[in-house]
Amino acid sequence: MNIFNVLNATISAFAESSQRRIPVGGQAVIEGVLMKGPEHWGLAVREPGGNIWLKAWLGSEWLRHGIWKWPIVRGFATMVEMMRIGMHALSLSAEVSLGEDENISTLEMIGSIAIALIAVVGLFIALPMLFSEYMYSHFALSNAWKNTAEGVLRGVVFIGYVAIIGLWKDMRRVFEYHGAEHKTINAYEHYAELTPESVANYSRIHRRCGTSFLIVVILVSIVVFSFISSNSVFWRIASRVILLPVVIGISYEFIRGASNSDTWGRICIMPALSLQYITTRIPSPDQLEIAIAALDLALHPEKDNSAEWENIKDKDNLQNKVA
Repeated sequence: MNIFNVLNATISAFAESSQRRIPVGGQAVIEGVLMKGPEHWGLAVREPGGNIWLKAWLGSEWLRHGIWKWPIVRGFATMVEMMRIGMHALSLSAEVSLGEDENISTLEMIGSIAIALIAVVGLFIALPMLFSEYMYSHFALSNAWKNTAEGVLRGVVFIGYVAIIGLWKDMRRVFEYHGAEHKTINAYEHYAELTPESVANYSRIHRRCGTSFLIVVILVSIVVFSFISSNSVFWRIASRVILLPVVIGISYEFIRGASNSDTWGRICIMPALSLQYITTRIPSPDQLEIAIAALDLALHPEKDNSAEWENIKDKDNLQNKVA
């Protein structure tokens, strides 16, 4: 791992109307930033010696074909791909930022993922469900109110969890890179000069942030799960797993529409945006430099000077393609 009026203060109505609509996005990693351009990923990480390590690779083609382009379906598919690429980038950033002698092993990475999954199931699924069952049995709540109580507690637990981990020094660094990512994308979308001095003037809040997306997922889940009426705890857990792709897909379409709207989208997404004040911090010029380098690489992957290019077999052809 700002309120909305700050976004309004930093982005004028005229600039909003002339925004770039090129789909770019990103993710903070350990001492670095991952950026997604129209076709390529760009990863920039600060090495222990101070240099910037760069790596670019092509995005997956399967997302652009067949059923994976359908509304709702594309949302879940995109989430799966983002998780896969994000873990890959996180592993690379850990290796680069920690140095060659301190690489994270595959076993350590698997162990970390397993612990994270257990924590997610316990905190964000089991605990809210047990709480809603208690409320249901002691206060004679309707099924709709039971699901609402579950969703509200899930949101409270999520916000509390994010706030607590933000107190950890290493996570504060990641949150600073998260802020650098948002500022860089905002500057790029408004045709600003991509220098640390210029980018620093832009907001660290962005409508397409994954943090906002998760809040929307929680709200959508309240509505979707309200249609599931059963006193069986097993079925309630199973229904949440089965319907999770639907919830994610609907949330994705909502975020997609809200991000492209300067009227209803701006208003509807406002509560979710406020959470980004917790998951982002004001970045330093050095961190902005990293985010700018990652975005530049995602847009111009031929600048990758590494020995090998992942999924790129002919560098000369790529250079001709992006020229």
